[in-house]
Amino acid sequence: MAQNSEYQRSLREKKLKKLKHLERMLPDYVKPYLDEKELVSQINTVISYAYDLITFFCFLKEENPLVKCEEIKDIPSEILESLSFEDINEYQRYLSYNDGEYTHMNEEKGIARRMSALRGYFEFATTHHYLKNNPTIGAAKRKKHHKKDIIRLNNEEVSEFMRVIDETDLATDRQKAFCKKTKLRDNAILTLLLNTGIRVSECVGLDVDDLNFKENSMRVIRKGGNIAILYFNEATEEALKDYIQNERPHYCQDDSETALFLSNRKKRMAVRSIEAMVKKFAQIAVPDKNISPHKMRSTYGTALYRESGDIRLVADVLGHKDINTTAKHYAAMEDEHRRKAATMHLYDD
Repeated sequence: MAQNSEYQRSLREKKLKKLKHLERMLPDYVKPYLDEKELVSQINTVISYAYDLITFFCFLKEENPLVKCEEIKDIPSEILESLSFEDINEYQRYLSYNDGEYTHMNEEKGIARRMSALRGYFEFATTHHYLKNNPTIGAAKRKKHHKKDIIRLNNEEVSEFMRVIDETDLATDRQKAFCKKTKLRDNAILTLLLNTGIRVSECVGLDVDDLNFKENSMRVIRKGGNIAILYFNEATEEALKDYIQNERPHYCQDDSETALFLSNRKKRMAVRSIEAMVKKFAQIAVPDKNISPHKMRSTYGTALYRESGDIRLVADVLGHKDINTTAKHYAAMEDEHRRKAATMHLYDD
């Protein structure tokens, strides 16, 4: 799976087409901001910013009688020059709940993200003299949302998860027959996710040639396009070999197929397919937890940190560019820390 592989080229082309489509919906004076973002950010981030700015212009179109009949792309910059911090506060209330033409309801995290995109745009526009007015200055700052507990599997739950896959312990005969047909593939995917912590997007992008069983290593393309070599254990090696030798040939239309994990349609599996598969097994193995491929990544990161105590090791293996991201998710296991502290003999007699 080189960076110039057919899959990677196709994926990037789809994202660029999506971005260009969104840009055409926005006024021309917004495009320089997105162009700059494209140079310094990941394409998915730029697409999210474009969506967020479209939401803001929808607000202007719905609430400002001067532009009600205008297309978003035709809203003049003079409208933005006339805005005040009070208008931005009204926009935040609009994001919280709106039952007008553009119906939506956002929680604090979603509002904060959209406000980040808007503040970034006005800062860029005023810095580069596209606009004189920055109405976000003085606008209310959103209160910090409560951090949600990180959902992860414990050791017993991981064992139950893998047992369900192995025994195809599902409700109906049809489900059992289907899962029996894809048992080795599903086992290989979940073993890989739980034992390496790779992202689901990295998993679907794997080609057979990316695996090196002499070193038990694999080549993955990280977020941002960087290539990394990761290593896997014997359990993962066994699951991958079992799938490749005994089940994968049934999915291949011909020897030219490069994708490692294939669907019943004999095409590279999609992210949503693996997400659905994980959810299907999770509803049986751990019905009280909302488990996704990303939660499996969290499970691996937690187990690795608990075993090693090395936050930099966890950050490197998971591909986090900022170690603070890792610390936020894995080093702050307060309950375990408190329990550990209670067992320490601090003072000798």
